[in-house]
Amino acid sequence: MHAHFYGGPLPELLRARREGPCLRPALNGGEEMLAMNGAFPFTPAHFDPDVCLRQMDASGLTQRMLTFPGALGVDILSGPGIGAAISAFNEHLASLGASTGGRLIGLAGLPLAEMDVAAHEMRRTRRELGLPGVILPGNYFESIERARELEPVLVAANETGSHVMIHPGLRVGEAGPAAAPDHPQFRTSTVVLQSQVAQTVLTLLLSDLLDVFPRISFQVVNLGGTIPFILERMESIARHRDDAPFPTGRLRRLWYDSASLGPRALELAVEVFGADRVMLGSDWPIFHDDPVAGTLRPSRLSSAQKAAVSGGTAGALLARLNARECD
Repeated sequence: MHAHFYGGPLPELLRARREGPCLRPALNGGEEMLAMNGAFPFTPAHFDPDVCLRQMDASGLTQRMLTFPGALGVDILSGPGIGAAISAFNEHLASLGASTGGRLIGLAGLPLAEMDVAAHEMRRTRRELGLPGVILPGNYFESIERARELEPVLVAANETGSHVMIHPGLRVGEAGPAAAPDHPQFRTSTVVLQSQVAQTVLTLLLSDLLDVFPRISFQVVNLGGTIPFILERMESIARHRDDAPFPTGRLRRLWYDSASLGPRALELAVEVFGADRVMLGSDWPIFHDDPVAGTLRPSRLSSAQKAAVSGGTAGALLARLNARECD
């Protein structure tokens, strides 16, 4: 329930650009993607659904939820052709669901530089394309005030009973983060990123978003960031400094995926959130680890918990989304 897809019309759009995000020739042949945090080789794993399906078969995965590559930053671009390219991508994603017999499920992207257009596309993805929902950038959820900027989209998502994955990514007009003075792959892409994911959880818990938009199912990536580890400290702070207890129970109103994390993290997240709120994720093709062999199987979860994480929780969520009327 956490993988990405860079295919459809996106490569053509990105080859025409001269600054990131863009595709450019690589020095050793082929192409490389210039993204927010550097360049990486652009391979068939990023755009060829057949490669994706073969990798799924090798891992024993029956279904995979692909998303518009939100962290790339295409969804916050403005200018001619951006909205049309994102709409065409969403159509392509919907077609993959039909052509693979539902093995590939898709979350759409939205052209967030034009919020009214984004809200319209949100409704179209559910009512016309039949996709379960969308991916939104996490920096909009670093505070309650920032989250309100997305109100037109969230209203549309609530109207259509949509799923919303909140994934690390920039807001419109926002510059990328400054590089860490050393070891950015650990300081920025791990420590800072996981803290940002935790901020997303806090915004959802401490605001009225879950109550104002009750028909949205919110998915937070990477097991909620640092939340499982620091939850007890927040509860203690609330006991000593606030008049009300920390709203721990609201954690079970969200869904979480295990992308790029291991068995010990999975065990703690299941203990904190419940197996019926945790889903297997890979962050493929950015990460190539097998989430079944590397995370689920060696974990000390019970058989019932493993069954929930490996498909039961996601299956129940998707059935709920498919049953909803997109009114």
